[in-house]
Amino acid sequence: MTAALAALLIPLFTALGLLLLRSRSGPLVILTSLATLAAACWALVEVTTSGPQSLHLGDWPEPLAIRFQLQPITALLLVFTALIHLLVAVYAARSRHCRTRDTDYWPLSCLLQGSLNALWLSSDLFNWYVTLELLGLAAVALVALSGRKAYGPALNYLLLSLGASLVYLLGVALIYGRYGVLDITLLATQTEADQSTRVAFWLMTLGLMLKAALWPLHLWLPKAHASAPTAVSALLSALVVKGPLFILWRLWSEAAPVELAIETGPLLAIAGVAALLLGGWSALRTPWLKSLVAYSTVAQLGYALMALGLLMHWQLPALDAALWLFVLAHGLAKASMFLAAGELQATLGSKRVSALRGTTETMPVAMFAFAVAGGSLIGLPPSGGFLAKWMLLEPMLGQSEHWPWVAGILLGTLISAGYVFRVVALAFDRADPVPPDFKPDRFAHWLAMLPALVVWGLALVSQPLIAWLTGATP
Repeated sequence: MTAALAALLIPLFTALGLLLLRSRSGPLVILTSLATLAAACWALVEVTTSGPQSLHLGDWPEPLAIRFQLQPITALLLVFTALIHLLVAVYAARSRHCRTRDTDYWPLSCLLQGSLNALWLSSDLFNWYVTLELLGLAAVALVALSGRKAYGPALNYLLLSLGASLVYLLGVALIYGRYGVLDITLLATQTEADQSTRVAFWLMTLGLMLKAALWPLHLWLPKAHASAPTAVSALLSALVVKGPLFILWRLWSEAAPVELAIETGPLLAIAGVAALLLGGWSALRTPWLKSLVAYSTVAQLGYALMALGLLMHWQLPALDAALWLFVLAHGLAKASMFLAAGELQATLGSKRVSALRGTTETMPVAMFAFAVAGGSLIGLPPSGGFLAKWMLLEPMLGQSEHWPWVAGILLGTLISAGYVFRVVALAFDRADPVPPDFKPDRFAHWLAMLPALVVWGLALVSQPLIAWLTGATP
């Protein structure tokens, strides 16, 4: 657990140091991000060689102990978080279009990373509430860095996040009143499918769905993500919305009674299909580039919600791999798309999709990054999005009664192709003449390209990755 704790404490102490010293040092954050990535990789090696590990903070006995657990999926998420944070930190420090230079972005982004790492490691319902609050407050403050235009979306995000926290906390209180414990491992041996437990799990689920912007509780996300600075949009879409989804997964796959999970699963799966269709339709219709990418986040999270719902209903461990492949592939693709979209609209001076006409000539690297990341969202082989979609579809093949789920996935895929090709088709039009001083930031464009290439490179490690996610020996 030493390496995992280092991955948690390095960004937290960096954030505290920057606040106390009133420093806005991007290079320092990049260095500490590299250290955090090294610690996360070390934790991944530890869990591979020694197996899952746990730590009771303060040496308190159960059930009072706050337990940190390092499991294979936790270690993988630590590495994933550190990698995305490092990439976005380099972009924020280097891009001349990014509005986060010399601002409070640096301590807030470190606080966000530390909160998220604490969430991955936690195994306690109340500790998750604390980490969710820290994560939400950091995310809201980061959205507000855009200035007055972002205050409305940031306030809306804050109020809905606080409301979601209260709903979640009410469910936690019901669980504690019923069982007297909050540790997820202890709850797994005690929960029963009675009325109070059912209400508690539904309340916690509603609160977490609102925080994760899962359909139909997603209305805060498009404006918040679209109005935030480009670096912040990438962090929010790639990382922040995945935290509540992780808690939902552990709650229903470990602590919930099996019969309650089986009866609730179809509701979540149906919400996932609705997200695919309605979120994708909104992305098709919006005239704004970053709003298109934000609505596609709502749509793509539908795949993860559908995988979670079917996992609960069918109790198939193979769907764990589908869920987390979607999370990893979506995070990489969305980091690439938001960075590319931010560069495109800042360089062109317009936020409209229609302004992208001819960008394959004027800004080819940024446009190619957007298109490559979009290919993973569509599910083109051999991208990470294709691997995730195949893992989700595989249990349904040859089962005629599962055709509605297959139809939902195929319709979602067609709509995804529609909004991605809507952008790509415009980009291949003839470009208008550009002014003599037109100088795109090519380094920032290549940074946007990196996660898009990585998400397609997941096919090269698909076999060990799927083995890892399904609990087999990597």
